[in-house]
Amino acid sequence: MASSSSAAAGGGAGGGGGSRTNGGGGSNRGSFKPERTSNLKSSSLKSKHHPTVRRSNSLPGAAKDEVDGRVRVAVRLRPRNAEELMTDADYADCVEPEPELKRLRLRKNNWDSDTYEFDEVLTDFASQKRVYEVVAKPVVESVLDGYNGTVMAYGQTGTGKTYTLGQLGDEDSSHRGIMVRSMEDILANISPETDFVSVSYLQLYMETIQDLLNPANDNIPIVEDPKTGEVSLPGATVWEIRDQSSFWELLRLGEAHRFAANTKLNTESSRSHAILMVQVTRSVMGGEAFSGEDDNHNHLVQSRDPPLVRKGKLVVVDLAGSERVHKSGSEGQTLEEAKSINLSLSALGKCINALAENSPHVPVRDSKLTRLLKDSFGGTARTSLIVTIGPSPRHRGETVSTILFGQRAMKVENMLKIKEEFDYKSLSRRLEIQLDKVIAENERRQKAFDDEIKRVELDSQNHISEVERKFTTELEKEQTKCQMEYLDSIKKLEEKWMINQQKHHNNGFAGGSCSLETKNRYDSEDLAKVEELLQNEIILRKAAEEEVNNLKGQIAMLTSAADGNAELLQLHKLLEVETNEKRKLQEEVSMLQGQLLQLTFEADQMRRYLDKVGSGNGFSNGHSLVAQDRHSHLRDMDNGHKSSFNSLFEQVGLQRILSMLESQEANVRIHAVKVVANLAAEEANQEKIVAAGGLSSLLMLLRSYEDETVRRVAAGAIANLAMNEVNQELVVAEGGISLLAVTAEDAEDPRTLRMVAGAIANLCGNDKLQTKLKSEGGIRALLGMVRCRHPDVLAQIARGIANFAKCESRAAAQGTKRGKSLLIEDGALPWIVQNANNEASPIRRHIELALCHLAQHEVNARDMIAGGALWEMVRISRDCSREDIRSLARRTLGSIPAFQAELRRLRIEV
Repeated sequence: MASSSSAAAGGGAGGGGGSRTNGGGGSNRGSFKPERTSNLKSSSLKSKHHPTVRRSNSLPGAAKDEVDGRVRVAVRLRPRNAEELMTDADYADCVEPEPELKRLRLRKNNWDSDTYEFDEVLTDFASQKRVYEVVAKPVVESVLDGYNGTVMAYGQTGTGKTYTLGQLGDEDSSHRGIMVRSMEDILANISPETDFVSVSYLQLYMETIQDLLNPANDNIPIVEDPKTGEVSLPGATVWEIRDQSSFWELLRLGEAHRFAANTKLNTESSRSHAILMVQVTRSVMGGEAFSGEDDNHNHLVQSRDPPLVRKGKLVVVDLAGSERVHKSGSEGQTLEEAKSINLSLSALGKCINALAENSPHVPVRDSKLTRLLKDSFGGTARTSLIVTIGPSPRHRGETVSTILFGQRAMKVENMLKIKEEFDYKSLSRRLEIQLDKVIAENERRQKAFDDEIKRVELDSQNHISEVERKFTTELEKEQTKCQMEYLDSIKKLEEKWMINQQKHHNNGFAGGSCSLETKNRYDSEDLAKVEELLQNEIILRKAAEEEVNNLKGQIAMLTSAADGNAELLQLHKLLEVETNEKRKLQEEVSMLQGQLLQLTFEADQMRRYLDKVGSGNGFSNGHSLVAQDRHSHLRDMDNGHKSSFNSLFEQVGLQRILSMLESQEANVRIHAVKVVANLAAEEANQEKIVAAGGLSSLLMLLRSYEDETVRRVAAGAIANLAMNEVNQELVVAEGGISLLAVTAEDAEDPRTLRMVAGAIANLCGNDKLQTKLKSEGGIRALLGMVRCRHPDVLAQIARGIANFAKCESRAAAQGTKRGKSLLIEDGALPWIVQNANNEASPIRRHIELALCHLAQHEVNARDMIAGGALWEMVRISRDCSREDIRSLARRTLGSIPAFQAELRRLRIEV
């Protein structure tokens, strides 16, 4: 019969002997001896017919679950092992569980028993999963919410504490203990990107705290915060946990270093208290993201408030069991270990008694174990205690002591407190990164602006000097040439007039003399008009020279000023206007020269006619007709050739016009190419021009002539013809891309560059020409023309890039293109990003479309993220003035995984 006396409150049979038993029915390899009993009798009321039910004084009946901070206690019954089945075969179990009523009967004899209530009663066939769910899972969930939590096993050695807590379940996953299952739940409920889990594994051996993960660290001090009283172990090894397998390895390493000994009660009796500490840090956003915009940049501010950090700590304690020497047979070092275990468990029991009785003094400093568990009993942690017992009546005294320990623990109430703080460090890091980006962008833009100002100033000075020199030289040449030609013509006309007058006077033709005088009068009037026009042109040229000198003076003054950049650009435009006026004057001079030659020719023809015709009336009539025709011709020239190009096309013929492209006369060639360019602007004429060889002639002009006007007009005509897809392929087949690229490299006139850029931009819209444009330098030529900085040129460049990106996007969607964009390979991305927010709306609109088309091909995503294009895509999705482009940008950002991952990393919402 088992003894009816119960163990003392402070030193009863304690927990955790580290027994390697099977919870379901494995054999216990330790032997058992009768336990020493205490002189303190059980205070339960006895009744042979109605056993008394034990309850905590602070928990009346079913209301106990309403107290969140109370220590929850569960009892687990181990099945009989092989030794008990043989030795106690004639005796009934001293314990009878009633799990449905959550109570336990402890037999005192065959007719009397005591009944105790617990939060959970787990029978000998309860699974490890069931034990975890009722004992540890609520604590783990609280730890994930930011509370501290403790799970502790207490009981006689060999009753399955280590099996309940620390079993790894290598051979059978259903045998996994609370430690393994707790970590599985923690890892399944955290975010690896923002949350953090760390582990320390310690043992309390002979009142020294040792590191199971680093055995060399064998004397770790306990540090208490003087303000909060929190206990910490700063010398313990801390391992970060990312997956379950690494945690298993740490548990195996710790178990290998834990002290164990062979006693009569357990062949692998743990000689230390094992303590697993799991620190869980979780980030909780404190506000919603919003976008902020300043004067120059658009930036995304991640959160209105700093994020919150919740720090919870889970402590799993596998207590060693107290021993009675006459049962365990301990001696020597094992005896000293047993004394140390009994002292620490006795100190823990005294603290539990003081807390249960609301004593003003709790002796937590009597042992390092009680100091470590200060927060678990009477502190701020959520605590679950599982007491393990065996069924053998030979150990009834230890069973009674364990049950009473659990009953007293149920009276302890903790004040749960969540540990939550603002994560100012994380917010500071994000703001620092954002500030670095803003500073870098400002520095880049400032440097680009300074470089651009220097380049514009240098180009303006060089261009002004060159224009001045050329203009002066050409003006002097033209003045001299016009004066000489005018004098020669007058002299010849006077000489011929004198000769004719003398001849007619000698022959006595009175009527003829009258007609000749009339004719000479008309010629003199025409020549006077021409002379007057020439004098007007000379005056205009002098005025232009004076204007150029004034502009030079103004440029010199503006160059010395600190803020003369805007005026310099205005002067640059004025200079271009003056250059255009100069060209117009040159054309008018050429036209007047032609008129002068025509007059000279007609005068000569008239004199010849006078020589042949003898009658005065016939000469007079013929002369009147010629003079009338000449005046009509001059009026047509002065009116600027008002006949339309279509009328000219019908009257002269296309072949005749194209043959003029090969004329040796520069003026004829220029006028012919202008006619062809204007004809090519109408779609109805394009097919005829190409069929007649006009495209080949225009490409020949680009190849062989260096005259800027010829190249400009020829490039414009090619651009007009290149609007047709068939013509585009003909341009490429005849080497047009290479010729346009060479012209783009040599030309400096913005008008010429605009025509060349327009032609290449039209070719970029053809899906079949992508590779040709890349290999023959079309893309590089397009990007090279950005040096001009003229808005019209940049608009054509942006249009070409948008056309090219759209073709690539269409090819990628059809599966015919798989590699990186050819634009990115040729280095176009930096310029695209730089001009994505250009002030000129045509440039900005084309660049925004180009970015959206490039982003639709996922292989371009990494380069776009690295080049800063992602920020521009976010801006476009929010600030673009066109709804279709905004929608396209949002769809693209939402469909590309690389963009989504980067936006999540930066905490940007689109």
